Amino acid sequence: MRNLQGKTLDRKKLLADPILVVSIVGIFLFLMLFILYPLAILLTDSFVVEGSITFDTFLRIFKMSNFRKSITNTLWLGLVTGFGATLIGFLFAYVDAYVDVGSKFVKKLFSIVSILPVVSPPFVLSLSAILLFGRTGIITRKFLDLNTTQLYGWRGIALVQILTFFPVCYMMLKGLLRNIDPSLEEAARNMGASRFKVFQTVTLPLLLPGLGNAFLVTFIESVADFANPMIIGGNFDTLATSIYLQLTGAYDKSGATAMAVVLLTISMGLFILEKYWLERKSVATLTGKASRARMLMTDKSVKIPLVSICTAITLFVLLMYVLVPFGSLFKIWGRDYHLSLKWYEYVFKNRGYRVFTDSMLLSIIAAPLTALLSMIIAYLVVKRKFFGKGFMEFVAMLAMAVPGTVLGVGFIRGFNSGLFHSGLMSGLYGTGAILVIVFIVRSLPIGTRSGIAALRQIDKSIEEAAYDMGADSAKVFTTITLPLIKESFISGLVTTFVRSITAISAIILLVTPKYLLITVRINEHAEKGNYGIACAYATILILITYVAISVMNVLLARFGKSKNIQ
Repeated sequence: MRNLQGKTLDRKKLLADPILVVSIVGIFLFLMLFILYPLAILLTDSFVVEGSITFDTFLRIFKMSNFRKSITNTLWLGLVTGFGATLIGFLFAYVDAYVDVGSKFVKKLFSIVSILPVVSPPFVLSLSAILLFGRTGIITRKFLDLNTTQLYGWRGIALVQILTFFPVCYMMLKGLLRNIDPSLEEAARNMGASRFKVFQTVTLPLLLPGLGNAFLVTFIESVADFANPMIIGGNFDTLATSIYLQLTGAYDKSGATAMAVVLLTISMGLFILEKYWLERKSVATLTGKASRARMLMTDKSVKIPLVSICTAITLFVLLMYVLVPFGSLFKIWGRDYHLSLKWYEYVFKNRGYRVFTDSMLLSIIAAPLTALLSMIIAYLVVKRKFFGKGFMEFVAMLAMAVPGTVLGVGFIRGFNSGLFHSGLMSGLYGTGAILVIVFIVRSLPIGTRSGIAALRQIDKSIEEAAYDMGADSAKVFTTITLPLIKESFISGLVTTFVRSITAISAIILLVTPKYLLITVRINEHAEKGNYGIACAYATILILITYVAISVMNVLLARFGKSKNIQ
């Protein structure tokens, strides 16, 4: 009875605040229209032909040997990348939490290399790998005099994916290792167990759910990756590239749609497994923070090998990033290493600056809209009670599991030939608006997750006091809630800008000649073998993202940290 009265009171409070009701309805409409609808159209198009349900399209694509091979390739690549990235990420996290590195400079290098792949364009390491180990690579051709194609295939893709995704594993595992109470390990050591035995029987069992979580996250990222397999894959097709080629090469929309459903099924299955099973096990396994600081290892037999391996990986990754600017300055990579600005002249001639202005304009529009929308969703999920709250959170996070190429095909089918093939919404396809919407959808999960974490630290009594004084939801959100979570808002703003300006998989199927985007240009020139031009574009793009992140750091330093009021 008391529970029923509480629900009735919550409903009355909700209906008494029209701004809150409009916000909830508006967000539901956005999520349904731009996330659920494209995915529903994909499923409908793949199963329904001429008004009847059929599996003919799936039977047709599974008869294609290339498609069956691409499924095997995708899963194999996911396993190799997941294992490699998790192993290297764990190594870096273990050194960070357990080993006395002894040098602040080396530790700073480890920190830099863990951030670089996250904030850089997704294909920079592919370009670097080609410059090093490709047909005209500086190592294969200049030093070893080899004419090899071994890089172009699963080995090359796995190399760049592992180096791109291991920082994600590192960041996930670092916190878990630091939260393990050192007294558990010290007790085992005091009972005579060797350091390896302690690791095997105490540390590793506590960390297994976290390792599984990191592996699955990397597996999902590998399965959804489009840019690296497209540039460095050669004849090694994955599901993401097969969808693109089926749509743009074979002009088979129904086949591409069915392929997208297969890829979506794999990524969604992995996402649900990671989010609703392994993530919960990780939380349940490590409860609370360590009781005191851990005594870091100084034993040279452990320290020297581990730090040496991490340092070697760090220097190799930094070398790959340094190669991109050099690749843009040499006249002809592999033949003429004289410095020249010819590729930059090519980039900027004939109004070439439009590539950068278009990319920046669309990203600048998407960034504040995404940051604000994600904070509103987080606010509603954490602070308000209404029917469908869990559903709103699930759909907002759903885009994290949807590969970019799948989302792109969904938008094409949904807003070019679906329910909105005529009318007001039909005008979206081919415009800048649809690109901005895709940027918002792709970055929404990160901003929402960050906002939810920040809002859970704010005591609800602060906002309730404002409500008691007559403020409505809009007033409370703008004057109290948002200032308290300004760090998450600024971080979401810059993260969205960086993710938008470096996006490729979700927008390559949607972009038209009306808009020139940097990532699409890099992909085009890399496919043609114009690596000097691709490196010039990539160098400028790296500078843009670096400036954006520097601005974020300045803003956070200027405004300071919000006080935790609990």
